[in-house]
Amino acid sequence: MLAAAIGGRSYALVTYGEPYFRSLSAELEAKAGAPVLVIDDIAPNPDILLLEAQAGRFAGLSTPPEVVVALGGGSVIDSAKVFAAARGDFGVVDAYLNKRAGAETVKPLPLIAVPTTAGTGSEVTCWGTIWDNAAGLKYSLAHPGLYPEVALVDPDLMIGKPRDLTIQTGLDALSHALESLWNRNANPVSMAHAVAAAKGVLSTLPLLANDLRNPQLRDRMARAATLAGFAFSNTKSAIAHSLSYPITLRYGVPHGIACSFSLPMIMRGVKGDGGLCAEGLQAIFGNDIGNAANQLAATLTKLGVATNHSHYGIDDVEWRTLIDLAFDGERGQNFTGSREKLLAVAGFAEGTRRATA
Repeated sequence: MLAAAIGGRSYALVTYGEPYFRSLSAELEAKAGAPVLVIDDIAPNPDILLLEAQAGRFAGLSTPPEVVVALGGGSVIDSAKVFAAARGDFGVVDAYLNKRAGAETVKPLPLIAVPTTAGTGSEVTCWGTIWDNAAGLKYSLAHPGLYPEVALVDPDLMIGKPRDLTIQTGLDALSHALESLWNRNANPVSMAHAVAAAKGVLSTLPLLANDLRNPQLRDRMARAATLAGFAFSNTKSAIAHSLSYPITLRYGVPHGIACSFSLPMIMRGVKGDGGLCAEGLQAIFGNDIGNAANQLAATLTKLGVATNHSHYGIDDVEWRTLIDLAFDGERGQNFTGSREKLLAVAGFAEGTRRATA
């Protein structure tokens, strides 16, 4: 199917350099011909300096590829989006991210995305995450031309992925689903996708974590993750993601954990709120949202994920500051809940502000 999607076009392949992916790349080459460029030194949480160097490799081609193929996890797909937007000139992407002159020239190459993990949802969204570790910043490269023209979701490619990676990516999908509910951009379509996705993750991930080669469970997780991608492609993410970015940058917590361990706290923070958020959460967890938060915390604990910030080396003062700052970020502003209520359920007095305020 991938060779058919390429359709005889020249292509650049973005993937990992591990033996498993080399084997997949060889199979693709036998069916679709050799790629004009292979970029297989993709790192987790792709950093801006590495992306700039990798994007520069496109400039050395005699003719640019007609399509960029991403074969791998979220970091591969996000990186491929950067390369598609840059078209060999990372300065164009930098201008776009920083809203400088030249941003209007971004015209991404077509993309084909083949995810090999169930979680990121990047195969059905128009944005990619870029990390600037030196500056302690995270960017979101968002452009309507970055929706992949084809997303091939094959659960067979996910069988055998390590337990930790399976849990982390699965919880990323759960976060995407729930984040699209307590969200100012929520709508009936996003809610329907979110409910189906969250139910799928919660009923599947605990089983899959102990049965990694089960094809039926992999299929269910792949479906749930893609539905979560559809949900938050409508809304963007919200407060849990805004809170997660500095936790990943400063403390090295994997993204899927960083954006999910706070979910029970946030559920308590929206208890009593109405609208689509309450409707969606009740469809997933039942009417008692307070008890549902406890059940979710128990599920996370069963998966080996602590829900206490101190487990990740974050003291109380820093935690309060991080929660407070999360409301100021773009994703935090999508959150339907209140700063005061979230601080209160986190154990801080209502109305407390960060020390620098």
